[in-house]
Amino acid sequence: MAEKSFIVDNLDTILNLFGSFDENINIIQKEFNVNIISRGGDIKVTGGGEDVEKAYAAIETLIGMAKKGEQINEQNVRYVICMINEGSGEEITTLADGGICVTVSGKIVKPKTLGQKHYVESISNNIISLGVGPAGTGKTYLAVAMAVKAFKSHEITKIILTRPAVEAGEKLGFLPGDLQNKVDPYLRPLYDALFDMLGPEAFARQQERGCIEVAPLAYMRGRTLDDAFIILDEAQNTTPEQMKMFLTRLGFNSKMVITGDITQIDLPDSKKSGLIEAMRVLKNVDGIKINRFTEKDVVRHRIVQDIIKAYENYSNERKYNGHGKG
Repeated sequence: MAEKSFIVDNLDTILNLFGSFDENINIIQKEFNVNIISRGGDIKVTGGGEDVEKAYAAIETLIGMAKKGEQINEQNVRYVICMINEGSGEEITTLADGGICVTVSGKIVKPKTLGQKHYVESISNNIISLGVGPAGTGKTYLAVAMAVKAFKSHEITKIILTRPAVEAGEKLGFLPGDLQNKVDPYLRPLYDALFDMLGPEAFARQQERGCIEVAPLAYMRGRTLDDAFIILDEAQNTTPEQMKMFLTRLGFNSKMVITGDITQIDLPDSKKSGLIEAMRVLKNVDGIKINRFTEKDVVRHRIVQDIIKAYENYSNERKYNGHGKG
């Protein structure tokens, strides 16, 4: 039986660490099969040697995050455990450093996983960044946050958000209303992110001034986009021709972020995804960085990670067994 202990002299840190009804500590105990006891500020971990070391490392990391003002919850406890198991726990406390911007509700927007942190750094350091991965990994939200940050600091004069307007085989002509009414449902996630960062009134004001544009991808044709932060969302549903058209809109002093999930392609079977082709074509181009997210970067409910992993395993099994599409 191994044992490790340490002292935490701040009651708020201990309460944050343990969580309501010790829910955070219970997750650690169950994951590593250890016993964790707290008497005042003295925390003791007992169990098998390697399990105690990992549990201790997890608690130490979470305390470091709590001391930096991070609220400890099930999501970041499970993420810390995952990284500790992979031997990548040292960098996690840097996630609590600084932030990208502040929402109208006062929430600081910042990366919650190392994958998100590297993505944000990629956007800062490259002209074009691709964020590819499953739903819930913050690809679009963080890109919009970075765009708002660049806009507020006057690095650019315009934010342009776009996405393909035809998805899941549904054509715009079947939708009621004028063109704006037809495309708005497709652009709603982009509006929601901007409302969160700026508030509806400030968003409307900047949109009227032409400083913010939310439009279908077809509206990009024939334009040169200077001094702009341009985000292409749901890029897995572009054709190769559309993707090339979009990439060649880039003007001076501009950045592009392209996001998508190649497991959710809604194009007809006869059409190739422009995102998949771009990942192959652009992988060695200077100034372009491809960032790949996994289920570990999902920051929605825990079960979303399990769903993504289950589908990934199912897909791999079908490939292994020689099944085609079905």
